[in-house]
Amino acid sequence: MKHIIIGTAGHVDHGKTVLIKALTGTDTDRLKEEKERGISIELGFAYLKLPGGLQAGIIDVPGHERFIKNMLAGVGGIDLVLLVIAADEGIMPQTREHLEIIQLLQIEKGLVVLTKKDLVDQEWLDMVREETGEFLQGTVLENAPVIPVSAVSGEGMDQLVQMIDQLAAGVEKRKFTGPPRLPVDRVFTVTGFGTVTTGTLLSGALQVGDNLQIYPGERVSRVRSLQVHGLKVDTAEAGQRVAVNLTGLDTESVTRGDVLAQPGALRPSHRLDAKLQLLRSAPKELKHRARVRIYLGTAEILGRVLLLDREELQQGSETYVQLQLETPAAVAKNDRFVIRSYSPMRTVGGGLIVDPAPARHRRNRPEIMAALATAEKGTPAELAEQQLTAGDRMYTGAEVATGAGMNKETTAAALAELVESGRAALINAEGEHYYLAAGVMSRWQKIIRQELEKYHREFPLRDGYPREELRSRFFAKLNSKQFNLLLSRLEQDHQISAVQQNIALKDFQPQPAPGQQEIINRLTALFAAAMYQPPGWDEAAKEAGLGGDNQEYLSYLLTRGILVKIADGMYFHRQAVEQATSLIRAHLAEQKELSLGGMRDLLQTSRKYTLPLLEYMDRMKITKRVGDTRVAGRAL
Repeated sequence: MKHIIIGTAGHVDHGKTVLIKALTGTDTDRLKEEKERGISIELGFAYLKLPGGLQAGIIDVPGHERFIKNMLAGVGGIDLVLLVIAADEGIMPQTREHLEIIQLLQIEKGLVVLTKKDLVDQEWLDMVREETGEFLQGTVLENAPVIPVSAVSGEGMDQLVQMIDQLAAGVEKRKFTGPPRLPVDRVFTVTGFGTVTTGTLLSGALQVGDNLQIYPGERVSRVRSLQVHGLKVDTAEAGQRVAVNLTGLDTESVTRGDVLAQPGALRPSHRLDAKLQLLRSAPKELKHRARVRIYLGTAEILGRVLLLDREELQQGSETYVQLQLETPAAVAKNDRFVIRSYSPMRTVGGGLIVDPAPARHRRNRPEIMAALATAEKGTPAELAEQQLTAGDRMYTGAEVATGAGMNKETTAAALAELVESGRAALINAEGEHYYLAAGVMSRWQKIIRQELEKYHREFPLRDGYPREELRSRFFAKLNSKQFNLLLSRLEQDHQISAVQQNIALKDFQPQPAPGQQEIINRLTALFAAAMYQPPGWDEAAKEAGLGGDNQEYLSYLLTRGILVKIADGMYFHRQAVEQATSLIRAHLAEQKELSLGGMRDLLQTSRKYTLPLLEYMDRMKITKRVGDTRVAGRAL
């Protein structure tokens, strides 16, 4: 079912609240101060059942200049706007500013309501109608119907309802795909229930029991209950005004401007790439690094506008910018925003979010401006490819969808196109798909190949580059799981081989250099000559002419099976172990058991070497200890 939100706009005291009460029966002025002063200060909410069957939520926004920020908190989620102009006063300052905001937010569906018709004669009403038509020229409401009404007498109200119903039928249904996202515009406490937040659900659906993160923070809460149009529901859908009762939160834990969404669905950032339009009515040009007030959803955030290709932006012009925020924002690609000057506060521009979590850009770079143009207007495949090339890392499909501002289905089709055309690489593991740009994959392959070649030349005796050291030095942006997936892909492509925790080029075999071979020969000869009374490693290394860094020689001899580790710090030549094994087997075949002393006499060596060697034979199942003697093991 389609749901729509109707919002009012217009100058203070032009009859917006009275109009809504006449339409719905609800007085949206809920604060005592509003009652006393006769103007709306905060957002007000009501519901309207249209003749065509649609149930519309209505947001009444303040018209007073001092409360424009409250107006902006409500107008961002509306589908259809009622621009209210009092017939006895005509177009006033906040009428102009509200229309500029409507234009900047691109709210294209709407109509103009000329209120207080009963206070003017027909000639005056015709003049105001003509003035209004000229006022709307060149705006999104240029062709909007103009309906004169009197909320007091009821004149024109039926025609207004019919026109609202007609326009509402043409409002495009909000997307239900993708994660739910609800900018918070109000927070309060209900006795017995706790904290309740309200807002317009921009996309997706919410269900009782869902876990929601309160962005831009990290706190997660569970949905205890939901209300739509004042009724308790189990599910709320995109386009509805929703009251969300959250568990385990006090009212200080969530504020207007926060966003409720699934954990991990958004990436809070202090930077936003955007296309910015400066209004023709702005009092002066906008300079690089100008401090402004930025309105995103229901949030007001101070920040600076970084002009990427110029020193100042002239009135009526637009360009790509980077917004540098003083506090982080959690927004999505294609969200619209408004900026007001820091002081005095006045709406001066707005535009479209192109990248909700970009890197810092260097200025005056044509390639940056071209990339931002692609991010704004590119095809789904181009947008997905740009996201993949944004950093040296792998991306899941969900991450690409969030970064590119596309739904799951469109993203999947775009990624499949990129993989099929060779513009992206796909890595599958444990049922999860990871993607990376073809250029990134090629660069990573080159880095690994070059570093392994260099390592093999420098350390020809070693099996390969230690896996974790390679990752931390050259692929720190990848976690261990992702790096191992990359290596598995390269191993499948027969580019590398993995030997325990070491990585080597395919078919690489440790091969001593000429000088190293002489040392290895001397070491081999030393251990072979010593047989059952081998030297300690440090002693042998020194005698062979090695310095302090000699462990790779030991590793090589052990890996090649030339030496056998019998115990910590004790190594026998392979021939000694093989000969000892033969002697033990022959002895046990004849005597059935072997004592420590018998082993010592058999090998003609000391207890220092006999006991470790006999324990090694136990571990290899050549012998089995029974009391103080050994008998034949399973491997004999």
